[in-house]
Order: sequence, then C-alpha cells, then structure tokens
Amino acid sequence: MDRRVRQELGDFLRSRRARITPADVGLPAGARRRTPGLRREEVAQLAFISTEYYTRLEQARAPHPSREVLAQLARALRLSDAERDHLHHLAGTPPGPPPGPSREIRQSIVDLLQRLPEAAAVVMSATYEVIAWNDLAAALMEDFSALSRRDRNLIRRAFLGPYPHGRRLYGASDADEFARTSAQHLRAAAARYPNDPEVTGLVEELLAGSEEFARLWAAHDVTARPTLCKTFQHPLVGPVTVSSDVLDIADRDQQVVIYTAAPGSPSEEALRLLSVLGTQCMGVPGEVTQIRVKGAMSWS
Repeated sequence: MDRRVRQELGDFLRSRRARITPADVGLPAGARRRTPGLRREEVAQLAFISTEYYTRLEQARAPHPSREVLAQLARALRLSDAERDHLHHLAGTPPGPPPGPSREIRQSIVDLLQRLPEAAAVVMSATYEVIAWNDLAAALMEDFSALSRRDRNLIRRAFLGPYPHGRRLYGASDADEFARTSAQHLRAAAARYPNDPEVTGLVEELLAGSEEFARLWAAHDVTARPTLCKTFQHPLVGPVTVSSDVLDIADRDQQVVIYTAAPGSPSEEALRLLSVLGTQCMGVPGEVTQIRVKGAMSWS
C-alpha cells in the first residue's frame, strides 16, 4: 500500500473506533476518557492483535494487514457488511465471505418489530444471541437492554443458566426441546463459520459446562422440528400460551421469532396487560420484577 492508502485505512479505523463505547462491547467504562470511543489497546485486545501493531495501522506506519487481521478488526469494530468490504478494499485485499455471524440488523426489520404491538418479537443471530426485540418481548421474557451480550445468548442461558426462580429459559414449556434444537442449529452454524472465535469459544464453553450439551453435540444432529406453540410461565401474569412463528433473514443468517396469542384467549389478555405494564415495577411475593420497555430495542 502506498502512503495515501495507508493513511485512508488509518483514518477509517480511527473513525470506527471513536463511535463504539466500552459498554457496546462489554468492557467497563473505567476512568474518565479524554476521547470518545474505545482506546487503541481495547480494539487491539478485541481483535487479538498487539497494541503496537494496531497503533501503527492507525498511524499509517504498518505493513499490509492480512485477511485474518482484517476480519478480526471488522469484528472488533462491529463493522457492517458494507464497512467490512470497504476495509478490505482499503487494505488491497478483496473481501471474502463473512468470517462470523452477522449482528447488523436491517432498519426494515427493526421497523417491523415496532409495528407488532400485539405480538412479542425478537431477532436472533445464528448463534442464538438476541440482537433486537420489541416492547412486548421484553415484557414477556426479560429486559434484554439490561443484559450484557453474553447474557442475551439464549443457548448459553438454556444450558448454563442462570435459572431465576428455578425456571429454565423463562419457564417456557418447550425449554428442553429448545435446548436440543439450538444445539443442532449451533452445530450447523459452527460448520458455516469454522474460523470465528466467538462461535468456537461458545461451543467450547458449552461443552465444558454442560453434560447435556456435550451429549447432544456428540450426536452430530443438524436438523430439528420447529416448536409451533409454547407456554411461558410469567411471574406477574401467570401462564402465557403463544404460537411461535420464525421468519428467516437469509442474507444475514438471522431469524425473527414472533409470539402471538389466540384471539380472545386468556393469553391474549395477559399480553395486553404486559403491554400496559411497560416500565412499571410490580411486587410479587418474594421478588420484585422490573419490566423496562421503550420501543423496539436493539444491541448489535
């Protein structure tokens, strides 16, 4: 790369770093920061490269970065598909297939979630991380905005917990079946993204922490029947039975899961009550549950 191109690459990296907060990537804010966004050493840590090398990249003093380094930077800086391609072109390396599951959500999908006031809906990545949700999903399941990325991963929650009040995965009637299905889908995702450290790390963590997951993983199954109906045991309104429909977003390897109750049923009334509760805190014997809902939310 000539000096001008290296300078453009450095400027682009610096601009992307400045827009990300520590909370976005699960890092503590720490002491007061002189500049917005992540520090160079934090980006280097997230990208599994040395701080010295990353600094030289931003200062247009580093040699040509490899495709692997570019992929790690794209993931650490949470680049969109278009930004990832631009990064590769700046570095003179044509972009290849996405190195890992996409967490970028199309605005039209966020808009769709907002337009479903009577349905609970979430968007999940290929590894079962909840990356977007609407008001009713937060009320029915959990306030995802209060959780870290790690804790918003439903397959991790299914096998490793926590299990508040002894309920696996929000007390859903299909929690055990979901665990089996998610293990099968994760095996397929691991084959699609064999070099993604987040995917391989998740698999290794589940294998080490759950005998049930290890047994399912050893079966090498990659297909599963969808669950069309389930019941959530909600601590405030009791059982809520819903139909479960899944829409595939093929180009992002994501799924929109929509939960709806039968018209005129007690569960429909329960969902309406949850939609009214919104941000209120209501006491239940032995616990206090907070439902915080403010429009369609996403944390990509």
